[in-house]
Amino acid sequence: MFSSDLVKKFNNLPTPFYYYDTDILKNNLKSLNNYLRSNNKVHFSVKSNTNKRILEIVKSYNLGIDAVSYNEIKHCLDQGFESKDIVFAGVGKTDEEIKKAIENDIAYFNVESFQELDVINQLSKKQSKLTEVSIRINPNIFSETNKKIQTGSKDDKFGVQLEDISKFSDYDKLSNINISGIHFHIGSQILNLSPFEKLCKITNETISYLEKNGVTIKKINVGGGLGIDYMDPENNLESNFKDFIHLFNSKIKLKNNQSIHFELGRSIVGQCGFLISKILYTKKSYNKNFIVLDSGMNNLIRPALYNSKHKISNISSSSNKIEAYDIVGPICESTDTFAKDYEMVESKRGDFVVIYSCGAYAESMSSNYNLRDNIKSYYSDTI
Repeated sequence: MFSSDLVKKFNNLPTPFYYYDTDILKNNLKSLNNYLRSNNKVHFSVKSNTNKRILEIVKSYNLGIDAVSYNEIKHCLDQGFESKDIVFAGVGKTDEEIKKAIENDIAYFNVESFQELDVINQLSKKQSKLTEVSIRINPNIFSETNKKIQTGSKDDKFGVQLEDISKFSDYDKLSNINISGIHFHIGSQILNLSPFEKLCKITNETISYLEKNGVTIKKINVGGGLGIDYMDPENNLESNFKDFIHLFNSKIKLKNNQSIHFELGRSIVGQCGFLISKILYTKKSYNKNFIVLDSGMNNLIRPALYNSKHKISNISSSSNKIEAYDIVGPICESTDTFAKDYEMVESKRGDFVVIYSCGAYAESMSSNYNLRDNIKSYYSDTI
């Protein structure tokens, strides 16, 4: 993947930087589209990656947008996405954000509370508009992922509790909203599909109950959450869209006027991005070998925030000797550590190190902590 010719090209670029392999992204998008049906719609979870070039490619495959702030909506409108393809989610939308989203005639809101429904109704009334909404339901499903990215259990802040769906018919009578969908999202980086099977069962039961109580559901938004392989990314560049999409298409009982919507992010872009760094220093301290990179938690916060693991490789060393290293960054925090006791070829100052699977939640979560500069992005088809 990282040939000697490519590494030579890296010599002309200031490190650290994000490197995107556009072929990996396009192949993943092609794979996704192969398994979609005419009654499926995918909204790309733009919080995973807001890079303009990445969004340009995503748009070319006819995906919509799942946004969680008005700034994300505006950013995607500026990139050429149509408002009719943008969905606005998020547990804490401000009045101003809601007002602007209504003005732009977005596809629909994923609503997180009944109080929010009232607010959207009031703001829609001021604009003399009828606003489409889906109500997010918390199904209380344990999704077998990191607690910090689990979003569908009873302890999580998202959605209305399942027992409150009896209230839908009352709120459907509000004059300036139309409850036309339901929304779920049970978590992120889920590799075992069994929680999604439970979600399908709850989805069918919910739709049946609502229809018996006079609420017509057309859009069934099941969220995203499909995980990627962080440990062996090179042999698993394409996500398991086949089984994921098939599960929902086969298990959810659809009527002719109903559609299934997905909100996928990491599974689309995760494997196409890499963080490229140089080794600033190597040192031994108290029987530990340290590699100090010129990139840190400000460029990739996942290991510090979630204790997540990424594959890391030295792509310029010619050594065959294996050493165990703590691989750390320059930020003035002990948590600025990418890996501990990580086995890698013997490394020296100036070597290139690549951290894999950085296409999602790396660049989009980056910061200027310690007043460090933003880093650039480069692409396989332009360098």
